[in-house]
Amino acid sequence: MYQSTQMFLERYGELANSTAAYLDALTDEALAQPVADGHRTLGRIAWHLVQSIPEMMGKTGLSPAGPGEEEPVPATAAAIARAYRETAASLLEQVREHWSDETLEIEDEMYGNRWKRGLTLYILDIHEVHHLGQMAVLMRQAGLPVPGVFGPSKEDWAKIGMEPPTI
Repeated sequence: MYQSTQMFLERYGELANSTAAYLDALTDEALAQPVADGHRTLGRIAWHLVQSIPEMMGKTGLSPAGPGEEEPVPATAAAIARAYRETAASLLEQVREHWSDETLEIEDEMYGNRWKRGLTLYILDIHEVHHLGQMAVLMRQAGLPVPGVFGPSKEDWAKIGMEPPTI
């Protein structure tokens, strides 16, 4: 749980850069890569990340710019990446302008429970990381390189002059 808005701004700023790197690595063709029959596609998961920010944070009284829950997945990876950057930047601006460390102690109704706002910000973070993990697998299945944002990816080892770990 975040107890400092400054800590959230720093950490989420870093996470947003990582997420943007993933989204930038997507191709229009890869958006259709499914998890399995009847499950989300890579494009749907990516778009869910964008939509979750205004949906979740709207429950706290913030109103970051971004797509509504009913807006369809864009046809291009570039449109998803652009929307994510705008939405994440809007969230950071909203927190910077409207919240303080004390605000993080306020509780809001969240999905049938009451969460302190510091917890909501933390859950937003781990929700995003969870879906980035799903995206990494689907990106591999779609033949895309995975950005090494949480440590070197297989492709990154060569870039730093090292052999990748043995599989």
